[in-house]
Amino acid sequence: MARVRDIEIDEVPADCQTTYKRFSEEYGPFLNQVKVFAHRPPALKHIMGLLLDLADEALLPKRYLEIVLVVVSKFNECTYCVAHHAPRLSEQGLSPETVENILEADCPGLDEVDRLVRDYAVQVTEKPQYMRDAIFEQLKAHFTEEQIVELTLRTALCGFFNRFNDALQIGMEEGVIEDMLISGFDEKALPDHAAAAE
Repeated sequence: MARVRDIEIDEVPADCQTTYKRFSEEYGPFLNQVKVFAHRPPALKHIMGLLLDLADEALLPKRYLEIVLVVVSKFNECTYCVAHHAPRLSEQGLSPETVENILEADCPGLDEVDRLVRDYAVQVTEKPQYMRDAIFEQLKAHFTEEQIVELTLRTALCGFFNRFNDALQIGMEEGVIEDMLISGFDEKALPDHAAAAE
């Protein structure tokens, strides 16, 4: 249970209810997150609405989007996001072993572009002020400028979601861990906050 109460769909303004429903059902099993965002209807409407619009456009290949989301979430140790996105990345052709070890420099199963996207996501998350032009030249060999902007946006936005989820202790929806296990992952692949606190 989150640190704030759940807001049900009938409590939000009518112009936010479509976003509430679509994000919690079509975008993924994110109902617990939507119920917290719904405390602030403008955030629900515009932030989650933005993600729905970007998904509808599908400008960025899903494989690279999911690499970004898993890399940033693992880097920030967000259990909620890793559990939700690791199976999605596996659906894009990466093995559970690759997904679990994606932050390792010599991670198996990544091609040249996968590694570039992974390394870019880490740099944007860790120390963007120290990034060199060379990585952008590499990105431009594989992505349009619009895709690079979206890649950067989704990387930075994922860090926001990681912090939002953890600060408000948004609980895992029923079935998410089970889906992860069915996809070949082990619960040991999730960040262990209890061990870190010891």
